[in-house]
Amino acid sequence: IFRLAQYTVSLLSDMQDSQSAFKKEDPLGMDAMSSEEYASQSKLLQEFTNVPSIESAWLFKTNNEDRSRAMFSISQPDLLANKKRKYILHSHIVTHGTMPLECHWSPFPIEMTGVSAVVPSPSGSKLLVVRNGEKGSRTTLQIVNQSHVEKEIHVDQSIHGPLYTDEWFHGISWNHEETFIAYIAEQTPRPKPAFDDAGYRKGGSSEEDCNSWRGQGDWEEDWGETYSRKGRPSLFVLDIASGEVRAARGVPKSISAGQVVWAPPSSSGHQKLLVFVGWLEHNGFQSTARKLGIKYCSNRPCSLYAIHSPFEEEPNADNASDSGSESVPASVATNLTPSISSALFPRFSKDGKLLVFLSSKCAVDSGAHNATDSLHRINWPSDWKADEQLSVTDVVPVVMCPQDGCFPGLYCSAMLSDPWLSDHCTMVLTSAWRSTEVMLSIDVLSGEVTRISPQDSDYSWSTLAISGNNVLSVSSSPIDPPQIRYGRRASTEDHDGRCAWVWDEVTSPLTAASNKVKALLSHHKLSILRIPVPDPSDELSDGGRLQFEAIFVSCEDSSQKPTVLILHGGPHSASVSSYSKSSAFLASLGFNLLIVNYRGTLGYGEEALQSLPGKVGSQVGGYSPIVLLMVVLVNKIK
Repeated sequence: IFRLAQYTVSLLSDMQDSQSAFKKEDPLGMDAMSSEEYASQSKLLQEFTNVPSIESAWLFKTNNEDRSRAMFSISQPDLLANKKRKYILHSHIVTHGTMPLECHWSPFPIEMTGVSAVVPSPSGSKLLVVRNGEKGSRTTLQIVNQSHVEKEIHVDQSIHGPLYTDEWFHGISWNHEETFIAYIAEQTPRPKPAFDDAGYRKGGSSEEDCNSWRGQGDWEEDWGETYSRKGRPSLFVLDIASGEVRAARGVPKSISAGQVVWAPPSSSGHQKLLVFVGWLEHNGFQSTARKLGIKYCSNRPCSLYAIHSPFEEEPNADNASDSGSESVPASVATNLTPSISSALFPRFSKDGKLLVFLSSKCAVDSGAHNATDSLHRINWPSDWKADEQLSVTDVVPVVMCPQDGCFPGLYCSAMLSDPWLSDHCTMVLTSAWRSTEVMLSIDVLSGEVTRISPQDSDYSWSTLAISGNNVLSVSSSPIDPPQIRYGRRASTEDHDGRCAWVWDEVTSPLTAASNKVKALLSHHKLSILRIPVPDPSDELSDGGRLQFEAIFVSCEDSSQKPTVLILHGGPHSASVSSYSKSSAFLASLGFNLLIVNYRGTLGYGEEALQSLPGKVGSQVGGYSPIVLLMVVLVNKIK
């Protein structure tokens, strides 16, 4: 690092000398050669940004076991408009035993202009298309079948605002019969008194009447970064047949709802329940009465709640009206997980017998904004009653200090809406594993965790969709654009006696980078450096003594090329060995890349992560002073 610092100082000095020379030649500090270079780099950047990204994907069964239908939601940045174009692309995947699989793609993608989200129904026969209204306009919900638009519902702002389609509060769920859709949307703001410089303003006054000052009552907090003017995510249900939208009843105003799913039908067939995640607005760390934001922060206390569908008639309502007694109050949301401080991503098994969820209780209890996750399950009764207590069983506990090369714990930022294999008890998750991202299969009955992505790969793998025992995934590295893979269980076992997986490459028009981009990256090499902790103190935990890592992308004759140091934020985050357009662009310009996962990074066990708080700036191998110096120097070069 010191040698790199000396080289950086020398390079910075040379650049300053060059800039001084430019200023003498040109008042703008740029000569003709620099102008041509910038133009060339701009064209090169477009080559990278033109390569589409896969946002999500779905697999659908067909009558032929050897054939699957796949649908991909892809995006491409529009640099001039500063927006993201969205497309839908379809494919048929055909397998022939041990023969290479065949893929038949639709000739062109279809642009989804103005579309916020698309969600297929469980059977794959219908599609929900969401268009959130902009600047106060109505939200449009379309139900599309395989030939035409079956229904179009316009939801006025008086009912609710835009639907949440982010990675956190997002929750759009079809019921099993495909007659109702539950989702999360912004609650319509309550009317507020308005004031101007003359005092209270009557409702008929216009904005122009306010002169230079106006007020609008009490300030309401939103959920922070990327959630501007979004502070009341609430639960709504759409009746597809009638087109009516109702808000869920019985959810306290202090709860922000998200990640809703339908519970399986009860044994009687009458009960329609929704399960969702609820964040208490005034239950921050150490009981802080603030929302404090939620982006990148899994340390916000939350629980799973169950509530009746607003379209379900209240029990005993008829009896109450006949007897002349007071009306029966609406059902109240029931906390399913009062014994645990965090519960996220609820998923019911396909047979409806298990409710599985992730927990970030380590983050909540310690205050670290991200930490090691755990997995839990609830045995779901066939006819659950609101007053029935449900026990929570640990499936995958928090890993404190992993052995070398062994499972380091769960670090999941998302979960597929249908993560289940065909046995109803095995789910597939994507998780950080040191400096890579891997795919894990988890038996939620035994707690057995198996890495199903290749053991010897330095690439990062991520799950896109699952159908039966087939897994659609994507693999990539900092110098290799994403490649779609189709995985299936093999008939043989690996050296540990576990069922092996076979991963076939899917030839795809999606990830075909331009020849120029491929040529520029073909001479680079990827390696993951393991760095021992020098002279660990006696007070350091065993996990804090473990080696940390850095991803090194080197070009030809790397010793003669400048190196860009890349540090992730957080500090409790991770830089995994997946493809990044910006990093690949820097590499194509001839830079080496040193991407450091310092101590406190996700993916190395809880003890290593918790070794950093309170020691930022002093812990060697953490966010140490020399690394901060390097950041300053690299930023000056930029």
